[in-house]
Amino acid sequence: MSDDKNQDEQRRQLIRWLAASPLFALSANDLLAQDTANELMRNIVKRPDPMIWTPTVPLDLITDPSQAINVFDFEPVAFSKVPPAHFGYLASGIDDEVTLRANRSSFLKYSLRPRRMRDVSEIDTSVNLFGTKWKTPLIFAPTGGNKAYDPEGEVAVAKAARKGGYLNVLSSAGASTIEEVVAARQGEVWFQLYATSSFDVAKQIANRLDRAGVPVMEITVDRNGGRNQETFARLRKLDGRDCTTCHTHGAPGSRFERPIYDGIDFTNVKSMTSSNMTWDFIRKMRDVTKMKLVIKGIQTQEDAELCLKYGVDGIHVSNHGGRSEDGGRGSIECLPEVAKVAKGKVPILFDSGIRRGSDIFKAMALGASAVCVGRPYLWGLGAFGQPGVERVMDILQTEFRASMQQMGTPNIASIVPSMVIKTS
Repeated sequence: MSDDKNQDEQRRQLIRWLAASPLFALSANDLLAQDTANELMRNIVKRPDPMIWTPTVPLDLITDPSQAINVFDFEPVAFSKVPPAHFGYLASGIDDEVTLRANRSSFLKYSLRPRRMRDVSEIDTSVNLFGTKWKTPLIFAPTGGNKAYDPEGEVAVAKAARKGGYLNVLSSAGASTIEEVVAARQGEVWFQLYATSSFDVAKQIANRLDRAGVPVMEITVDRNGGRNQETFARLRKLDGRDCTTCHTHGAPGSRFERPIYDGIDFTNVKSMTSSNMTWDFIRKMRDVTKMKLVIKGIQTQEDAELCLKYGVDGIHVSNHGGRSEDGGRGSIECLPEVAKVAKGKVPILFDSGIRRGSDIFKAMALGASAVCVGRPYLWGLGAFGQPGVERVMDILQTEFRASMQQMGTPNIASIVPSMVIKTS
């Protein structure tokens, strides 16, 4: 074949390849009609590098947890199975959902600085929290009303925690009792408290937790008032069901649906929020219980210093998954200033926006002692029940372990702040 014919054939093959690209606008006939290679190149729009060759959302929903490649594969399945109002509650932030988005995008502001030539053939992901050794820093975050996503609710989550060896934290807004969850977990369970406006309610809950053998109570301090959950409100309009079919004990989200409040007199309770809470609450709670007290919802250095001043046992850096205020600051951006004053003095938990093993690594490097996962395991719960929860956590643990290997960190202690740099 002559050189001219060779070049013509190569040109035709190039044109066919370009025309087949979904990102390229010109047809093969348009290209073949052009006279010169220069004319061809003038009409080629610069393509992205790297090209995206696979969809970011699966074209076909997974039908089994084992088919999931990442935790995001569970969300569209949960959306297809969970009633619109329930999914809307799970998915929503508040107002413009700036903080909800920032919890994810803020991770991109931090880049990793890997270390090489280190023996990472064996990886130890274990951590110690208040004297208990856990195989991983991954924790099931407290999330409300899990029976909205699966009939077993928090019990299914507890069983998944038992099977995988994870710590889980039951929410005050849980649809299962603390006794049920402890029995299902068959091991240590922590509890997260919404204190209400009445200390007497908090005292009675603490007494019940003591009887159940709960060693740690997280006190949420970032739910001080109402909130405008627009995504929830809009999706709820698409739900034509009669709410009383599943909310049999009262209005959705009311105290009557939260079994932790069973038997408690609410006559003098002015609000379900804790807008009247001050640091004196910690002192009074110390006189009521021997449980370790962790403050959940801390985002600033100043409040971290006050936590230490008032003798809390742990700090939980969180913006409630973007569901409390829409300030626009990602939770990971709050972690360094809290760690600056608290790291090494008390354990620091972190949540909001964890979706990848590299997210976990960044949080640990920036000062977290452990990392809590929320929405992803609820996607798994809504999609496939307990097996879905198990698979979500397995994916995150596998990714985290791989991140540790790639970063040259054989154990948690070797994860240090210098391995993360803020780039924007």
